[in-house]
Amino acid sequence: MTTPSPLLSRPGAVPAEDGSVPVHYGSPLREQRELAEGAGLVDRSDRDVLVIPGADRLTWLHSLTSQHLDRLADGTGAEALVLSPQGHVEHHLVLTDLGGTTWADVEPGTGQELQTFLDRMRFMLRVEPALVTADWALLSLAGPRSDDVLAAAGLPVPAAPYAVLALDGGGWVRRMPPIGDGSAVVDLLVPRTDVAARADALLAAGAALAGLDAFEALRVEARRPRFGVDSDHRTIPNETGWLTSAVHLDKGCYRGQETVARVHNLGRPPRRLVLLHLDGLSEQLPAPGTPVLAGAREVGRVGTVVRHHDLGVVALALVKQSVKQDAELMVGGAQAAIDPDDAPVAVDDTLAAARERVKAVRSATIPRA
Repeated sequence: MTTPSPLLSRPGAVPAEDGSVPVHYGSPLREQRELAEGAGLVDRSDRDVLVIPGADRLTWLHSLTSQHLDRLADGTGAEALVLSPQGHVEHHLVLTDLGGTTWADVEPGTGQELQTFLDRMRFMLRVEPALVTADWALLSLAGPRSDDVLAAAGLPVPAAPYAVLALDGGGWVRRMPPIGDGSAVVDLLVPRTDVAARADALLAAGAALAGLDAFEALRVEARRPRFGVDSDHRTIPNETGWLTSAVHLDKGCYRGQETVARVHNLGRPPRRLVLLHLDGLSEQLPAPGTPVLAGAREVGRVGTVVRHHDLGVVALALVKQSVKQDAELMVGGAQAAIDPDDAPVAVDDTLAAARERVKAVRSATIPRA
């Protein structure tokens, strides 16, 4: 059940379709620039949160997921995947281990299904997974001034990605990989009853409110996929950046490992994740799952589509490996081109053609506030 955030009462707040969190506060592009240049506070309390205490928790999670977790150090975190026996991604978890307890924050609406899976796999082990979304909320501070804001608010500042420090009053603060063109990201897990007070303290320390749309735009720029949005039922880790962020290629057996190892050794997954530039002429952005067409042939599907403050309309897309870098593509009636930075570095002619194609598409793009 959706729990509306108290930040929806702030001036200008526009709620997400499910009424959970603000998508913006009246100026999405300005809010993006705050994340890119300053420090923006983003309400991500729509994410589901699970807590996993118990002496066997790390070895148990190690056996169930794609990540090497049995020696995860206290005060650190990691990303991990639950895969099907065929290697398809079923869940994406961001894990944090602190004080003898492992926390997992996952995509909105997926927590109950994950808990059901974990309960089925408990057997006689000393683990007690529980869904605690009703009690805990995730906030994110993003931008180059994030550390300054944390320090001014008297909060601990984690030094390295996935480093975790405890917060007074419960919860923790965790550094994550950057988004956008290098904007720092720090997550704060706080009691849901403390969201408003914690937000006020961070705003007083120099942060500005920014909606989820702004965070999503910079996430897309960084090519960081979201489970269930930028992935589908056929997605394997090798097709996305998860192969490097959420998979340990040298660990022991886990469900789906054979597919991951085989495709990795062959070096050619069926699809690849790319950044698409769309012409941006339509007010209506294509929905996740909209086909990517090369002529009449379907060659992929888009995930997140956003209006970026600098790039115009861009999207993450899974496209077939056979799609050429300079292919003329269509998405929901909009012209589209693959970003040249996603081109195979060894094919100089294709790279040059891709840059020209992007210039042609972006020349028609009109960013909107």
